[in-house]
Amino acid sequence: MADLPAVPGSAPVDVRDKVRSLPTTAGVYLMKDALGRVIYVGKAVNLRSRVSSYFNSKSAFDRRICDLVPEIRDVDHIGCDSEVEALLLEARLIKDIRPRFNSELKDDKTFPYLQITTREDFPRIEFTRKPRSRGVKLYGPFTSAKRLRGAISVLQRIFRFRTCSLDIAEGEERWRWFRPCLLASIGQCTAPCNLRISKEDYRRDIRRLRMVLAGKKGKLLEELKAEMLTASQELRFERAARIRDEMTALETLNLRGNLKDHEQPEVFPIDPKKGMRGLMKTLNLDKLPRRIEGIDIAHLQGGETVASLVSFLDGLPFKHGYKRFKIKSVDGVDDFGSIREVVSRRFSRLREEGESFPDLLLIDGGKGQLSAALDAFRLLEITPPPILSLAKRDEEIFLPGESEPIRLSKHAYALRLLQYVRDEAHRFAQHYHHLLRRKSSLGE
Repeated sequence: MADLPAVPGSAPVDVRDKVRSLPTTAGVYLMKDALGRVIYVGKAVNLRSRVSSYFNSKSAFDRRICDLVPEIRDVDHIGCDSEVEALLLEARLIKDIRPRFNSELKDDKTFPYLQITTREDFPRIEFTRKPRSRGVKLYGPFTSAKRLRGAISVLQRIFRFRTCSLDIAEGEERWRWFRPCLLASIGQCTAPCNLRISKEDYRRDIRRLRMVLAGKKGKLLEELKAEMLTASQELRFERAARIRDEMTALETLNLRGNLKDHEQPEVFPIDPKKGMRGLMKTLNLDKLPRRIEGIDIAHLQGGETVASLVSFLDGLPFKHGYKRFKIKSVDGVDDFGSIREVVSRRFSRLREEGESFPDLLLIDGGKGQLSAALDAFRLLEITPPPILSLAKRDEEIFLPGESEPIRLSKHAYALRLLQYVRDEAHRFAQHYHHLLRRKSSLGE
């Protein structure tokens, strides 16, 4: 390693000599003043490289480092197995020691926290910059939002906790009908939203997560080893294998490369309440869209067309309200004609039976599909409910009478809810498609 250049107001030579002996592995460094007090705590993937950067010529142009470096008289370090552990240890030390040069993190609530709810049957893990004062267990503050999100993603692969904002109660039967999000499909959530895990088992996983967050990974590994041996002795080999895999993941924390790379911006939780409030505001509705229906069209080989209608109640799928349609009046592939038929059949029947209309109707597609649906209402001489179409390519929202679409942030709760309705309608249509194709191939 090259000599560290002396810069104006730099630390003594013996400190810079000590920096040269630091390991090149992950860990936390503690900078001390002449009285031996810790004045700054930081984390690093490569301790030697990170700490030496404080003493190079570029640091002279950073005001915060210029103020810190002249007071450094010693540097200690604590080695960590991974960047995740370094991130968690840094947050704990800052909170406990309250170093002077970390002062901006002490009380400033704009810094990110990891928050675990404690008053729910199935506690959720949240990233937040506005931590609650009650009903939660807080960890932080953290110095990097991206790395905290990455750490949450890594830990979720081990403990498979939920990060959504759903209010899930163990005894509510409606959750048995709920369709879990992508995280359940890829094995990163145990899907309490579909009651696939008991309250006791889920809370056991959260307790283990909290042990890791509190720096008790070694104790947790001992507990898991004992559980694995017990399961093996009881001939519960599948459970023993799962515990073994969890131990392996814990020992390495499944890290490869930079923690920033583990953030998963493509997976967003669905918050029904916020989604409905967002739609009410975005679409200027008179009331919350508690009942939303979505329509999608699917084409079979040979030109046969089917359609699906899904129903959401209070932002959640209401599967008793799902409908399937075989298109009868359209020959070949004609999405517009198919939409006109489905809308006509659905709403003429609602009118005949005196049933209420949905608070919002979503059509999968763009401006043309929306126009086709509006044509059906005009032919029926029915005033349509609030209606929109959602184009998948750019996630644009088209409204009646508006020439330009609405483009919401991909993080918007309103858009997430619309996407959920649209995707569920598509899934249900494709399922019907496959059923009919199988019957056709089997000659049923």
